[in-house]
Order: sequence, then C-alpha cells, then structure tokens
Amino acid sequence: MTLHQNPNTIKTDSFWMPFTANRQFKKAPRLFSSAEGMHYTTVDGRKVVDGSAGLWCVNAGHGRKQIAAAVERQLMTLDFAPSFQMGHPLAFDFAERLAEIAPKGLDRVFFTNSGSESVDTALKIALAYHRANGQASRTRLIGRERGYHGVGFGGTSVGGMVANRRAFTTLLPGVDHIRHTHDLSRNAFAKDQPEHGVELADDLERLVALHGAETIAAVIVEPVPGSTAVLPPPKGYLNRLREICDKHGILLIFDEVITGFGRLGTPFAADFFGVTPDLMTTAKGITNGTIPCGAVFASRKVHDGLMVGPENQMELFHGYTYSAHPTACAAGIATLDIYKDEGLLTRGASIAEYWRDALHSLKGLPNVVDIRNCGLMGAVELAPRGGVVGARGYDVMVDCFNTGLYLRMSGDSFAMSPPLIVEKSHIDQMVSILGDAIKKVA
Repeated sequence: MTLHQNPNTIKTDSFWMPFTANRQFKKAPRLFSSAEGMHYTTVDGRKVVDGSAGLWCVNAGHGRKQIAAAVERQLMTLDFAPSFQMGHPLAFDFAERLAEIAPKGLDRVFFTNSGSESVDTALKIALAYHRANGQASRTRLIGRERGYHGVGFGGTSVGGMVANRRAFTTLLPGVDHIRHTHDLSRNAFAKDQPEHGVELADDLERLVALHGAETIAAVIVEPVPGSTAVLPPPKGYLNRLREICDKHGILLIFDEVITGFGRLGTPFAADFFGVTPDLMTTAKGITNGTIPCGAVFASRKVHDGLMVGPENQMELFHGYTYSAHPTACAAGIATLDIYKDEGLLTRGASIAEYWRDALHSLKGLPNVVDIRNCGLMGAVELAPRGGVVGARGYDVMVDCFNTGLYLRMSGDSFAMSPPLIVEKSHIDQMVSILGDAIKKVA
C-alpha cells in the first residue's frame, strides 16, 4: 500500500479523471487520504468538512464500520453470484427492505450499479411497457432543460446540460425537452419552493400537441435538480406534471439518484412533494457511497404490465453482470439498518430550517445573485467574472478547499448537501468558510 503524505509524491499522468479539468488539476492536486464522520483528511493532514456528502452519496457520514464489516463478511461468504436465471437470498432481502421504505405502490425493484444505469434502465422499462401493452408507437422520451440523468447515451439524451451533450453528437433520436424552472427574475432568493412557475409544467402540453400523445412514452425529471446547483420546483409544479402525464397516458419518471434516501428530510422526494411517479431511479445513498449500486423502483402497473406471455419467456431483455451483486446488497442492507436505527431518513427535516437560514445569511455578499434551498440541499449562485462562466466559481472552490470546506462547483454556483449526520456547528463552519471565500475572491 502506498501512502502519499504530500501531493508531489504521487504520479498523476495515468489517471484520466472524470468531469475534471485534468491539466489544471494536475498542476496543483487536491487529494484526500482518509475520511471519518463529517470530515475528509487531506494528504498533508488537514481536516476538510464534507459539504456535499461526497457526491451526494455519503448520507450516513464516512467510515461506517457496520457497513465495512458487512462487506467483509459477504466477500468471505459469497463473493459473486449471477442474477441471470440464478439468484442469492440477499438480493431478495434487500429488495424487500427497499420496498418497505419506498413511496406507496413503488414496490418492485430492479437492481443496477449506478445512477446512469438506473436512468437507462427506467427508460428501457418505459419503452418495453408500452410495447407490451399494445402501444408500440410510444417511443418518444421527454427530458427537461438543465436536467442531469447520468452519462449513458439514454441519460445524456434526455439530460439538458449543454456541456454534457455538445461533444457527443450521436444521441438517441426521438427525444425532446420541456423548459427548465430556473427563473431569477421572479424567484431569486426564494426560500424552499419558489412561488412562481407552476405554469412551466404546461410546456409538456406543447410537446404533446407537437408530437402527439400517442408517440410519447415517458417524461423524466429530477424532483430537485442537483447537478445544475439545486433548483427546487415551483409550488404545485410536480403535481401539475403528474396530472398532465395521467391525462395523456405518459409514464412519469422521477430521477431520485440525488434526492433519495433522506436528502429532503423524507425517505424520497416523492414523499416530500406528495407526488408518486410510475418509475423512480436511485443510486448514491443506497449504499452510503461504499459499493456501486443502484435501483429502479417500479409501480405495480408498470411491473405487472410486463408480466405477460408464456411463463418461460423473459419479460425484460435487460440487466447487468453486477445487478444485485452480493457485496452491494450486503452494504445496502447495512446502510438501511443505520438509516433506520439513527432515524436518518427523516432527520433532515429537523435541521432544514437552520440550514435554510444559514445559507440565506450569505445574501448581500459580493456578486451573490441567488441562494436556493430545499430540505438539506442548497446552492449559492455568483455572477460570472467578466462574462467567463466558472472562473470566479473555481477560485472560490479552491479557496474553500484550502480553508477546510469541500463543496460542489457548477459553473459559478456552489451546491451543498452535507451528510445527514450534520450538526448545527458544521453548518456554521461551512457557511463561514464559503462566505469568507466569496469575499476574498470578489
């Protein structure tokens, strides 16, 4: 095992880093060497508070020995078992445990290995469902501008982040997008859900009129987009979207890869907003970020709609080598035990108001043009410097890292969503470091 005590002791050439300006990063690497609870430790021994739960995934905090022990036991008992025409008990146990906490009716679980795979799986299930029910003309998929649904070709196609799409010109055909809900002119500095914008859901009616409802299979949205720096939906927006989908026989998919497992103070965003989709994609917090795993939750309507034909016939020609991997299932069950024992799936509700007020205390600092929050998610948006998007944001991010805070940068916005074990003192520290960095970089 190699221990790197200083950044200059590691060779960085071979690793092609994802979603990173590689040349810039490798000139001055920012490296973590360990983590415990709410903090990372850098290779030079500094403590850095985790303001973004890793990548929105370490919901129960770092270094959970209970999960590590479960993984070790499973590796020594059954390291791998196929899920194609075979199975192992832990997969069924894990699915049952997930069904118990799922929004009512979403109790059929298909395992994947990541959020990207969950999205592509849900899209394929939607297409297969309509074909099995005699509506093979429903092949069109609808995403939303500024949406992020992973990096598979399906997720990239329905996603609406321009930089994630422009280099990959060969995307899925038959995809369209409804308008995003980010409206600074009416909703800047809104606390929790914005008051204005419910009518933006009606943009789906425009696409129905354009393409015909009989051609549309599904609409996929994040209840609260995270990768574009936390965009809470306007009040009533998701309800309206659900109504329009029902009206036209369109399946509604919630991408809860970020919002799932307690991020809003409820088990899922569907619970928080009181809107139940037909399919729900998850990953990240499902194993507390320890072992890659994801899951698609399906309604009985969708699941049973595919259980047709001869019993010896495969109902869905889809899956992954590592679907329901024994080690991932062990990590997931241990994670669910922690969530249950410590009440973490609802703990965020008790601290959300403090989180909201702390974030909004940054209003009035130089170049701050918006602050947004929902549950334990939040973002601070800055005006770009000299018209160059991301330049000011990068300088603030680096300053925060150097002074003890890790957060997610999205252009000139900073998305934060700490582990669900966060205390008020951690929130105070996070906001103080970010505020000081904004003032220094201004």
